[in-house]
Amino acid sequence: MKTKLFTLLFSLIVFLGNAQSNDSIPTTKNLDKLSYKNFIAPALLVTTGVSLLNTRLNTDLQTKERNFFGNNFHTSADNYIQFAPVAQIYLGKYLGFTPKNNFLHQTINIVVANAIMGTAVFTLKYAVGEERPDHSDNFSFPSGHTATAFTNAALLFYEFKDSNLWYASSGFLFATATGALRIANNKHYTSDVLAGAGIGMATGIIVSYWNPFKSMTFGKNKKTSAFIYPQIGNQIGMGAIVRLN
Repeated sequence: MKTKLFTLLFSLIVFLGNAQSNDSIPTTKNLDKLSYKNFIAPALLVTTGVSLLNTRLNTDLQTKERNFFGNNFHTSADNYIQFAPVAQIYLGKYLGFTPKNNFLHQTINIVVANAIMGTAVFTLKYAVGEERPDHSDNFSFPSGHTATAFTNAALLFYEFKDSNLWYASSGFLFATATGALRIANNKHYTSDVLAGAGIGMATGIIVSYWNPFKSMTFGKNKKTSAFIYPQIGNQIGMGAIVRLN
């Protein structure tokens, strides 16, 4: 089961990476070259997550982590800080950092990356059917919150890494905190968080280099406004409104 699951996850990363390389737009200027080295960290995270799945070590880690935070620990902060890197992408320009993309293409990258990540995560949740540590449902693996946070942290990194490396990297602090809180809230095992982080990071990298619709223009006199908002409730995710004036 683990071998098949890892093969599926690894194949997804390789397929998307190859698709990006073969589907590049000639008019788009790419300053960076995507290579297998970009996927070393995501692959290690996914591999470790899959290796821990349904093991005694995974259960022992959960017990130790819960003892550290306290068995009665609960916070809803993880529902919000998973979206912190999105806010950072939009705020960077106003903090004096130079982004790679304008507001519209930042929004497109965010929407496309989160759509790809969400599809991959929920497909795996239904395929694996792992029960959560708190026994609330069977959608534990992988962690969607963590995948969301790392997807947008990767987008943030590639958006500002040439302007300010510290600011570009700061999104991963929020992403790591999100994963830690999912474990502390007894909603996910370590395996779920590691796999979610790997999937999210890979998706963010792919979309950052792919930069869909980069060559899209809407005319000199047209203005485009966009708004990204988190959806929190029974279904947690992201929505977007794009308007042409």
